[in-house]
This record gives sequence, C-alpha cells and structure tokens, in this order.
Amino acid sequence: MEKTLAEIAHIVNGKIIGSGNITITGVTNIALAGEHDITFAVEPHLQEAENCNAGAVLLPNTITDFAKTAICVEEPRAAFTKLLEVFNPPLTIRRGISEQAFVGQDVKLGENVSIMPFAVVDDHAIIGNNVILYPHTYIGQHVKIGDESLLYSNVTIREFCQIGKRVIIHSSTVIGADGFGYITKDGKHSKVPQVGNVRIEDDVEIGAHVGIDRATTGSTIIGQGTKIDNLVHIGHNCEIGANNLIVAQTGIAGSTIVGRNVTFGGQTGCVGHIHIGDNTVLAARSGPISDIPANVFYAGFPARPHQEWLRNQVASKRLPEMMKTIRDLEKRLKKLEQDKC
Repeated sequence: MEKTLAEIAHIVNGKIIGSGNITITGVTNIALAGEHDITFAVEPHLQEAENCNAGAVLLPNTITDFAKTAICVEEPRAAFTKLLEVFNPPLTIRRGISEQAFVGQDVKLGENVSIMPFAVVDDHAIIGNNVILYPHTYIGQHVKIGDESLLYSNVTIREFCQIGKRVIIHSSTVIGADGFGYITKDGKHSKVPQVGNVRIEDDVEIGAHVGIDRATTGSTIIGQGTKIDNLVHIGHNCEIGANNLIVAQTGIAGSTIVGRNVTFGGQTGCVGHIHIGDNTVLAARSGPISDIPANVFYAGFPARPHQEWLRNQVASKRLPEMMKTIRDLEKRLKKLEQDKC
C-alpha cells in the first residue's frame, strides 16, 4: 500500500510540517523505520525520532519546530494505531462451515459465520452473526457466543459458558475449566462439583494460554471491555469489573471481587475472597492479601501504598549498615557494663 503524506494527514486529521508529497509505504517503530515509513514519537523520544531514518513522524500538536517531515496530531499513539489498521488490513476469512468441522445437534448458527476445519461445536450451542472459529476450537454444549467474536486455534469454551459480542480469545485459552475446589478429610482431597459457568461480557480481549475457571455455583464474570494478557489465571467465582487491564502471569484466586478500571501489573498474585476498589493500580509482583480501597496505587508483598513500599525499599538497602551499627553499639554497651563492674 502507498499513500502520500497529505493523504495520511487527512486520515489522522493532522497538520503537516514539511512536504505533503512524500510517499509512505509502511508504519513501524522508530528503530525499524526507513525512508518510506512513518513512525510516531512523544517525550522522551523526540530527539531519537528527529535522528531516525523514518520518512515522517507523527508528533503531538504542541510541537512547532522539528527537523524532519512530520504530522502533528492530538494523540500520536492513537493516530499511529489507526495507520497500523489502514496499512495492515485484516485477513480475508472464508465464510461458511468447513466439511471437516463438526457441528452437533440443535446448534443455532448466525449469519456469515466461519467455522474452520477441525473446529467442534457441540450440541445446543448458539453462535452469533459474523463469529469466526479457527481450527481446533471446541465450543461446549449450551455455550453462547455473541456476534462478531473471534476465537483463535485451540481455544476451549466449556459447557454453559457465555461469551459476549466482539470478544477476542487467543490461542490455547480455556474458558470454564473446573474451579480448584476440594474438601480435605483424613488427608484425602475430595472434589467439590463445579456446576457454575463463566460469563465474558462484550468487547473483552483474552490473551493466549489463559485459564478462567467456572464458578462452583453461579458465574465467574469478566466485565465489559476488560483486556487480559497471556498466561493469566482467574479462579472460580471471581467478579472482574469493566475495563480492567490484567498483565501477564497474574493470578487472581477464587471469589475475588474487582472494581472498574483496575490495573494488575505483571506477576501480581492476589489471594481470594477480597475486594479491590475501582481505579486501583497494582504494581508488578504485587501481593494483595486483604481488601484494597478505590483510587490507590499499591506495590510490594504484602501490597501496601506505593510510597510506603518505596520507603521500605530504601530502608532495606541500609540494613547491612544498620546491622553493623547495632553490633558496634552492642559491643560498646557490653564494654561499659564490664567497666562498671
């Protein structure tokens, strides 16, 4: 694909610095950009962008003087994202049901679906309009999948689970595996039946190799617009609010209730049966072990206010020096006591 800088400026509603006749054939980052590519830059990367090989740069509209050809826009990241979509249109997917797919009894299929080879749609499932099921997906009995959802290869949706509209689920994720529930008696673990389901609301995206467990009873819920990274585990009966960000290798134990717009940094490990308030940020490797209020930034294990955690980190670096001081004081005190005697 080729577009002039003037055409691109029209697409992103931007103002050109330099010539609008430059031909752009690609969209990429600063390090990889060549003379026919466009990239973007914000602070602290403006100097790097000025010296890069890109043909043009998307900049904040607060910039008035720049050494390279550029387009100034309100939000460079958003404009860059839009151009990625323009220069990299979605794949063409053949619609219809492959002869090598299996569709069970009493299945309801919407319009314009794509069910690829070796996908399995079990009995009584309901598949909405424009749904795409890649090879080796398994859709269990009585599952509901909303319009325009996309499931990549090897995704498993277990029985009775519900997937909303425009949901994207990446490869090898399992929705609705049994929750980790056992009764222990005389050293023997007996399974508690997990008879609930998982309910994924609209516009959720779930990464690869994610496990979201079905509820013991009721539903494990993932709220509208939440985005889940790869290698995340969410336990049974959790209720995750709308528009959360859950980064890779996070584990959230069962029956945790999470508010709206919460961010879980990578490798956060959360105990079960706690409440986490709206708009909270948990730094990477945090360990929440009790309720956390709304509108806070927590870090560390156990998770605590970020500033407190920073002070503790600074203090911990002084521990060897403090230990030496304490030993010296103990020796002096012992000598004083001996001198008195």
